[in-house]
Amino acid sequence: MSLRNTSLRVLRRPLTHSTQCLNAQIQPRLTHRAASTARSTAKAPPVERLDPITFHRLESERRAYYKRRSYYAAGGVLFGMLGIYFTATSIDLEKYPPSGPAKPSSETPSRPSGVARLDSPGRADDPLVVLGRERKVVVQKLGEEAEEIPDVVQTGTSTIPTFPRVLDFVDDVQTGHPEGLGRKGKNALVEYQLLGVGLRTVTFLGIEVYVVGMYIATEDIAKLQKGLIEKVAKGASSLVKGEKEDLRRKLYDPVEGTKIWSELLKDTGVRTLVRIVPCKDTDFGHLRDAYVRVLTEKARNGGEEYAGEEFGEGVQTLKRMFNRGGVPKGKELLLARDGRGKLVVWYDDGKKGAQRLGEVRDERVSRALWLNYVSGRKPASEPARGSIVDGIMEFVERPVGTVATQVQLQKPA
Repeated sequence: MSLRNTSLRVLRRPLTHSTQCLNAQIQPRLTHRAASTARSTAKAPPVERLDPITFHRLESERRAYYKRRSYYAAGGVLFGMLGIYFTATSIDLEKYPPSGPAKPSSETPSRPSGVARLDSPGRADDPLVVLGRERKVVVQKLGEEAEEIPDVVQTGTSTIPTFPRVLDFVDDVQTGHPEGLGRKGKNALVEYQLLGVGLRTVTFLGIEVYVVGMYIATEDIAKLQKGLIEKVAKGASSLVKGEKEDLRRKLYDPVEGTKIWSELLKDTGVRTLVRIVPCKDTDFGHLRDAYVRVLTEKARNGGEEYAGEEFGEGVQTLKRMFNRGGVPKGKELLLARDGRGKLVVWYDDGKKGAQRLGEVRDERVSRALWLNYVSGRKPASEPARGSIVDGIMEFVERPVGTVATQVQLQKPA
């Protein structure tokens, strides 16, 4: 008996392909394409080569760019250094001590703590000692009460804040005397009054170099009054407002001012001092070069008045006197001109006391140096000239001979 059911039949499509076992491993089929089909049909653009002219132009632009950068960097460094220097020199460190201010005692003056004062006090009979710091100046007119005037004058800078209004000085050739006065003694001291003070600056930044003040012997104020009044109103004893303004205009005029001062210094025989105190450390070489330039300019443009071998010898003598080392900040240099025009230079370094550096007998040398401060188109210190002119205006408004008698010195107890 057959087990197959004949009634069940499967209808299927006849196999047209060869049969394959399902468990057989499928082998990969390798296909070969043509080389032309593997590459991209689009070709890369050709590289454009620069011509020499374009290459050099680009190279020059590159060099100019880096050159500008170097200029800007150098300018930044320069202005930065100038700013640091200006800040360091314009700030008074004594006003900003590292710690709180010390409490003042009844015996010693108050000063900021942390600031050491190592300078030794000057002797009372030192030729360069400023006696105006130790006494007051009292001005008294007839019928009025005495008016006490401060013994110092503000200079306009915090480095050297004040200058004495009155000082005593004598030129003693005998410098070996232990007291610095020699055979002339203390009674030979001559009193000088401040005529004007100002600050000398250089460059457009206004760098402070030194403070300069001009003094005149109290006994010679009447000579100066008379000489100045004669330039405006002959025979008068004082000047009124309009005449004072006329004199002021002449003193500021480069030509007339030089002529007036030259005649006053040459003919009146007034004794004057120029006191110089550096605002920073400097040396005699800078002062020497500045003074030699002034004297050389006078010899070149001064005509017959500043010609001759004697004037040249005086210039050489001045150069030898200033052929020295440094001048520390705050130390005192004094240029004295006597009645005959002889120039004497004193210097106090704070260690050895006052020293007489030498003298120049040709009065044209001292006159040229004095004119450098009080006249010309560009004086050495315009503030000093203005202060001197203001001081002169106070002299000429009073009768001749009354200024010296109105000033009395109150001696310390």
